[in-house]
Amino acid sequence: MNITIYDVAREANVSMATVSRVVNGNPNVKPTTRKRVLEAIERLGYRPNAVARGLASKKTTTVGVVIPDISSIFFSELARGIEDIATMYKYNIILCNSDQNKEKEIHLVNTLLEKQVDGIVFMGGEITKDHEETFKKSPVPIVLSATIDQKKEFPSVNIDYEQAAYDAVKSFIDRGHEKVAMLSGTLEDPINGYLKFAGYKRALEDKNIPLNDDYVVIGDYTYDSGLEAMETLIALEDKPTAIFASTDEMALGVIHGAQDAGYDVPNDFEVIGFDNTRLASMVRPTLTSVVQPMYDLGAVSMRLLTKYMNKEEVNENAVLLPHRIEFRHSTKNADE
Repeated sequence: MNITIYDVAREANVSMATVSRVVNGNPNVKPTTRKRVLEAIERLGYRPNAVARGLASKKTTTVGVVIPDISSIFFSELARGIEDIATMYKYNIILCNSDQNKEKEIHLVNTLLEKQVDGIVFMGGEITKDHEETFKKSPVPIVLSATIDQKKEFPSVNIDYEQAAYDAVKSFIDRGHEKVAMLSGTLEDPINGYLKFAGYKRALEDKNIPLNDDYVVIGDYTYDSGLEAMETLIALEDKPTAIFASTDEMALGVIHGAQDAGYDVPNDFEVIGFDNTRLASMVRPTLTSVVQPMYDLGAVSMRLLTKYMNKEEVNENAVLLPHRIEFRHSTKNADE
């Protein structure tokens, strides 16, 4: 049987209003009465009804998080950053896995809104017109994390993906590479495809190196697509000497694909990944990678959301966090 506030009031011989004040931390309760109520709560094992409290306060202290793939190291670190800041500000998390499917993403946002969440952190791929319409109808704030809104209508936290890709490819070119390949996501993906490819292309153009279509291979962000991409690149008569991969997972596939075919990394192929996940230090040779501060992206996204939920002043709507390259042994300048 569920223990109710009425049961506690009867046990402590006080009004239900008094029990409510004690549960909600109202200071206007005599210490002796507070002690009696808390003892009754302990004896009966009463747990306040969060839904009922939410209806009264119009807040549920719950935040929804939509994430493409919780099994991904990248997104799990983002989620950890969100959860830590949520806990600090006394919010609970409802975590939803969207599989980066547009219909599922929109369905999950609407489901979270039905559950009366106080705000949503959204991580996804392309922000479509349907996404925009759903977000605009939301009665609570929504913050995009590691997700690009081309129109910049919604609060967001990212890094400069185009510049980060440019910096990675430029580091190859500065060391004498002219045959630089890119393992990209689909170009419809605004981050792992379009923006990172734009950085790759700009780095080549700045050094007057023509774009070779054979050196651009589309993958799906996974280890297996890295293996397959390396098979394609190795089969070329004029092979690249350096490879930039849009994700660390794909970069690991590239390294192992090269090794399986009898090549050496970095002497035959230099490789740079993106995200600097824990995988980068687990592979041999260790992977040079663009550092995207995953935990910080999640933490800053959640903090930005708390500002909107609590109507605090927001000085920056679209936050860009810094990036850098962590050089390891998949490139020849690991010790520089």
